[in-house]
Amino acid sequence: MKKGITWLAACMLILVLTACGGAKQSAESGSNGSDAEVTASEELVIKASNYEFDQPEYHLKKGVPVNIVYENVNGNHGILVPELNLQLDTRNSSKVITPDKVGEFEMSCSVFCGSGHSSMISKIIVEE
Repeated sequence: MKKGITWLAACMLILVLTACGGAKQSAESGSNGSDAEVTASEELVIKASNYEFDQPEYHLKKGVPVNIVYENVNGNHGILVPELNLQLDTRNSSKVITPDKVGEFEMSCSVFCGSGHSSMISKIIVEE
């Protein structure tokens, strides 16, 4: 009886993990997700240090694939732009995206970095 329950639990775990992996893959292949098979025609480097990003705003073109590269200059930081499905840090430092909507999107630090964390904000502006 115990072997049957263990086997059933193992099968259930495999099904759950497979389902979770499939959901992540589908989410990443969306229009603002990782465009792994797309070659970026542009590159944007974003640098972070001492509770600030190197620019108050960054500009991208709608429909143009861009490789976003994150560089951590000083401290432990990251970037997060939920609307563009973009989250980078020192372990995952680049991603190709193709913005599909025009607008201003807030970029914040994705790693709690200390007393200046909440003011570590910039903008990504997507233009026609």
